Amino acid sequence: MATALSTTSVLCWRNPQNLHVMPSSHTPCYSSQQIGILRTVAALASEGRESEKFSSLLVTRRTVLASGVSLLGFPGESLAVVKQGLLAGRIPGLSEPDEQGWRTYRRPDEKSGGHGVGWSPIIPYSFRVPQEWEEVPVSIADLGGTEIDLRFASSKEGRLFVIVAPVLRFSDDLGDNATIEKIGPPEKVINAFGPEVIGENVEGKVLSSNVAEHEGRKYYQFELEPPHIFITATAAGNRLYLFGVTGSGLQWKRHYDDLKKIAESFRVV
Repeated sequence: MATALSTTSVLCWRNPQNLHVMPSSHTPCYSSQQIGILRTVAALASEGRESEKFSSLLVTRRTVLASGVSLLGFPGESLAVVKQGLLAGRIPGLSEPDEQGWRTYRRPDEKSGGHGVGWSPIIPYSFRVPQEWEEVPVSIADLGGTEIDLRFASSKEGRLFVIVAPVLRFSDDLGDNATIEKIGPPEKVINAFGPEVIGENVEGKVLSSNVAEHEGRKYYQFELEPPHIFITATAAGNRLYLFGVTGSGLQWKRHYDDLKKIAESFRVV
């Protein structure tokens, strides 16, 4: 049973929609993974293969090259949502819609991304979204690096992200069974992630801060404005989980209840 434990207010943050797009005159820098994809595509093309394999790689190449965004910047509104199963290394985790048209996403156990040598497997998390929400690429160019574990988007309602970060950033004595309470109070958590997540200190923009508990695990829940965003934070194992749900002004006005419901549905299972 969910229990609201406390409410506070405090806490400037830059609009996550202010994306930095690389000018076309710049020479792009690709990772070894991207270079490998490009070389394979070129080799297959030179042999004149119109095979399904070639088509699949071409989709992957376009996905990799089109997904470059900065900071918490989500791909622009014009970026088509990538259907699950087309994105290399992705494993679909969405359930079928329920009677209300909502689906549950659970991070698959087989999903890659251990966030470094020596780290334990990521404890799965879950959340609920309306039927039209889909997973979108996590860019290699994200300043959040490998800590941005997942993105979802709906052209109608908004966008969401999941960050999974080591608790060692906060303390070196939390061990492998950290809790959000051991990391600190809500103000410490949101202030510590401000510079990394939004590019500046989170100060004077937090409209509300709540603590909820689900099955013995506490979750810090924040609402910030502007920009419009819900943030849910918790800890499990040796990592901190940060779940953000955001939208444009119009999306926030029209779909506030759904966006809040998505934010409050986040669980580490």
